[in-house]
Amino acid sequence: MFVSGFIAVVGRPNVGKSTLINALIGEKVLIVSSRPQTTRNRIHAIYTGEDAQFIFIDTPGIHQPRHRLGDYMLKAATGALSEVDLILFLVEAGSVPGPGDKKIAALLQGVAIPVLLVINKMDLAADDFATRVLPLYRQLRKFQGCFQVSALKGENLEPLRLAIKSYLPAGPKYYPAEMLVDRPEEFLATEIIREKVMELTREEVPHAVAIQITAMEPRRQGEMLLIRAEILVEKPSQKKIIIGSGGGMLKQIGMEARRDLEKLLGNAVFLELWVKVKKDWRRRDNVLRQLGYNE
Repeated sequence: MFVSGFIAVVGRPNVGKSTLINALIGEKVLIVSSRPQTTRNRIHAIYTGEDAQFIFIDTPGIHQPRHRLGDYMLKAATGALSEVDLILFLVEAGSVPGPGDKKIAALLQGVAIPVLLVINKMDLAADDFATRVLPLYRQLRKFQGCFQVSALKGENLEPLRLAIKSYLPAGPKYYPAEMLVDRPEEFLATEIIREKVMELTREEVPHAVAIQITAMEPRRQGEMLLIRAEILVEKPSQKKIIIGSGGGMLKQIGMEARRDLEKLLGNAVFLELWVKVKKDWRRRDNVLRQLGYNE
């Protein structure tokens, strides 16, 4: 029997939702960063096996919004809860439940969908985790199962895969077997460039950055793909940081993004990056719509 279904992965920012989904799929299809609130959109990431298809919904971390972009991210995260067959509530072993975890647990109280508690970053767990911390997470609500994993190291994932499969109904292949993510190449290109900005820059810059593809010429057999993109920031000081001394930072961002783009697209890429200031773009509805953040 072939089973298939949709699995929402929810949790507070920076608990490793994207890392877990990448590990369960076995491919890096979602960008990751040590910075919180890396994921901004709901994205379907797809694993297809011989007898099952898992469609993971990677959601932004549930947090207190501070601007219109934050409002969009929160709605994207909470809106997924009523549209799925299973929910993975991801927390981290390195700390006791905080206000964010308790807020999400409260959101899940009224949900009839099965919820599995997944405790990530077990490689960072304290020696007294099982006696002191684990009971506190179990008290948040009734869970259909509890799994302790390290997504980064790929540890203890197979029991979780088997549990996910057991909760999915008989169903079709919603996506072709070779498809790993439900977004077009332009979107994936913006995410890869943004990931490199987040990895390489500092302070307030990562959260104030958006990427807009201005040109992506169709590929011809054996020809290089041209991608032009704008890196949008909110302040001139942020633009200066991203460009760097003598343009060094922008060059490094471009080199690392091009490497990953070529791996993703299977084609040689010529990447042109420009940095532009668009003041307070995170608070402006018209700009958010242009960037694809539609409520």
